[in-house]
Amino acid sequence: MAKTAYILLCHKDPEAIIQQAEQLTAADDYMSIHFDRSASPADYASIRKALDSNPNVCFASKRVKCGWGEWSLVQATLHALSSAMADFPRATHFYMLSGDCMAIKTAEYAHDFLDRHDSDFVESFDFFESDWIKTGMKEERLIYRHFLNERSHKALFYASVTLQKKLGLQRKIPADLQVQIGSQWWCLRRRTVEAIFDLIEKRKDIIRFFQTTWIPDETFFQTLVRHLVPGSEIDSRTLTFLMFTDYGMPVNFYNDHYDLLLSQDFLFARKISPDAKELKLRLGRLYAAQGVSFQISNEGRSLYKFLAQRGRIGRRFATRFWEKESSLGRERELMIVVCKKWQVAKRLMQQLRNSTDIPAIDYLFHEEGTPLPDLGGIEASLGKRTRHRRALMRMLFEYFDTDRLVICLDPSALDLMIDFNSDRSTTRTLQIECEFDDDYLVAHANRVGLAGERTPKQTLDRLLPTIRNDIFYEADRIRDAGFANYTVIREADSVADNAKRLMQFFSLPEEAATELAATRNLFVD
Repeated sequence: MAKTAYILLCHKDPEAIIQQAEQLTAADDYMSIHFDRSASPADYASIRKALDSNPNVCFASKRVKCGWGEWSLVQATLHALSSAMADFPRATHFYMLSGDCMAIKTAEYAHDFLDRHDSDFVESFDFFESDWIKTGMKEERLIYRHFLNERSHKALFYASVTLQKKLGLQRKIPADLQVQIGSQWWCLRRRTVEAIFDLIEKRKDIIRFFQTTWIPDETFFQTLVRHLVPGSEIDSRTLTFLMFTDYGMPVNFYNDHYDLLLSQDFLFARKISPDAKELKLRLGRLYAAQGVSFQISNEGRSLYKFLAQRGRIGRRFATRFWEKESSLGRERELMIVVCKKWQVAKRLMQQLRNSTDIPAIDYLFHEEGTPLPDLGGIEASLGKRTRHRRALMRMLFEYFDTDRLVICLDPSALDLMIDFNSDRSTTRTLQIECEFDDDYLVAHANRVGLAGERTPKQTLDRLLPTIRNDIFYEADRIRDAGFANYTVIREADSVADNAKRLMQFFSLPEEAATELAATRNLFVD
């Protein structure tokens, strides 16, 4: 059975460290602790006093002063690993943790998971080909030597890089290494850790290279594991659930996140807020529990993104100047049908195509598979369609040899509606207002990744009002936009009332409009 030795790098909060060590070793796992040598000696003494008698806890044989982005973090990890290897011969896995991490599964679940997956869990993406680094220096991390801490000596740090550039002091990466990058929160098998120690014992050039690499804790283990272990035995992901804000800062978890965390497909979570005392208490009890079943829905990241973006509605990139100045044509009429329930709009469009000669296209800016003619590649992807929307619409008018065209849009696409309504052409907007029961909202949450089949009912109960309000808010934004030629039909209204509005909107005879309003099962989910 799997037995895990947790590698903990820490520098503060001795009470939390003691509590974390006692919780994780209560299920017969191990912990090796490196406490920063620059931190409080009194704090370190209190940790040693509390944990020295615990046979499942050991301490790094050497302590170093650690600095963000420095080799010292890797060196501290190696010291803690070395002690764990020597003191815990029965440990099958080594799992990197910080003091902000807590288990979100039981030890029973974690052991079974590791037994079933004979892999090393470490993010390892090609350093040069991947987009893992979003901003700041990239290849400069490797090809120049970094002797200073960027945070404590910022001016000198960047002056050193500038000087090396001017003098052409680039260095070569060890020829046989394909540098990888990824999260430092990994879980490695014992034989992989042994192979790493054997390699660095023989290859001092590897140590010398990474000692002057910037932020080596994101590249050292990631590169060596990929160098030593077959790709089929590497699962390029972390088992620690963490999220980042739009500003690159870690998201903190609080007391009300307990159910959310347990439903994620991870073994640990980071960062647990220091103020989330109830959450810490519940998670601390969880690890040693027996017979707990977990319903994995894994919607955490998509749910966070959805909720966090509610405050950013209305932001969009400016249009290209050539697109802004182009026009669909003064003599043309674009009719936009807006509906959150796509199947309702599609039924209406199908009936319109059957009973009239007006070209009608379904959700071409939302569904990649919407049938479109060959327009030279501009129709090939959603990104191209949206980016060149006016050019696309002009080409569709020309392809169908018509001055009247109908398209469907989701209510979230207000920017497209504003853009088309600002054109010199005549633009009409028809909004279809549907009723939304809880079953539809749950299905919608599943479709867009906010929930899964196993999402707990308590999570859904909290989520559904937010989704419902979001749908209503989208509809209100369209009404508030004040579009000319704006019409609404409603599920709650009679066929006769809706027919009158459709007759006006599409400029149809009364009989054709009534047939359209009476489309069979129009509003059925």
